[in-house]
Amino acid sequence: MCRTLAAFPTTCLERAKEFKTRLGIFLHKSELGCDTGSTGKFEWGSKHSKENRNFSEDVLGWRESFDLLLSSKMAAFHAFLKTEFSEENLEFWLACEEFKKIRSATKLASRAHQIFEEFICSEAPKEVNIDHETHELTRMNLQTATATCFDAAQGKTRTLMEKDSYPRFLKSPAYRDLAAQASAASATLSSCSLDEPSHT
Repeated sequence: MCRTLAAFPTTCLERAKEFKTRLGIFLHKSELGCDTGSTGKFEWGSKHSKENRNFSEDVLGWRESFDLLLSSKMAAFHAFLKTEFSEENLEFWLACEEFKKIRSATKLASRAHQIFEEFICSEAPKEVNIDHETHELTRMNLQTATATCFDAAQGKTRTLMEKDSYPRFLKSPAYRDLAAQASAASATLSSCSLDEPSHT
């Protein structure tokens, strides 16, 4: 059932606003590099301009590619999912990605059961929305846990995020504001690069 904005708990909205503010401040710092009236500020901008530029490019790239969004730090997307009460999908996807890196068979089996209990089993604290067939397949896979035992369930949650949450995230005021700041920061950094004196 859809929830109106007024129905969201204040704490969720505050967390989302806090994420957006922190990310916005990070991008806004790039403007310090153009204050040539202060040597210290100019040096700060020069030192961090590449980092800020890469972050700005990532933010703007999110609207072109869901894969790029998933490969980034995703703080803004995670904050948005919290406002929709669907952060468990991203958290499960991330848990699966980390799970695949485990090389010890013993640790793999133990972690597989932890993930199942947290995200898959009925009434799990962060239960993801998957169909019965995928649920049963995943449960059977746990009998001989391998790095791929959650692939079907992970694929379902990824598809759900890409088709449902991702488009709404791109249309959200939080992302639009962030993208506007990223565009402004990118333009500012380009201007600073042109104005910065060359050293011979």
